Amino acid sequence: MTDHGGLTYCNIVKIEHYSFGRITIDGKTYTSDVIIYPDRVNPSWWRKQGHLLQIEDLEDIVSTGLQVLIVGTGYYGAMLVPEKTIEYFRSRKIEVYSDNTQKAVKLYNEVSDKKPAVAALHLTC
Repeated sequence: MTDHGGLTYCNIVKIEHYSFGRITIDGKTYTSDVIIYPDRVNPSWWRKQGHLLQIEDLEDIVSTGLQVLIVGTGYYGAMLVPEKTIEYFRSRKIEVYSDNTQKAVKLYNEVSDKKPAVAALHLTC
């Protein structure tokens, strides 16, 4: 639990395990790509073009008050994150980190208790 400008922040969603095609979050296992918000999980996230992350694929998260966006690009890192997508979120004062999903999961668990964070995770390739 941390203090952000007079507001106390505590992320309630925790990733317990990730392996190729499977992720366990707060005791529930998912087998499709997910977006993890501070208070919930969207278990049916999919992109307009499967392995290319576009602004439209995450535009709705801007209104959540997040400070950090963590993108998991897949077990082998196959999902591409164009620079224009990264710049879109950075221009809205959102820190963006993109890496293979194993590293993204680790980073999310480290960061999410300190700052409002959202993780968009591709679970396979």
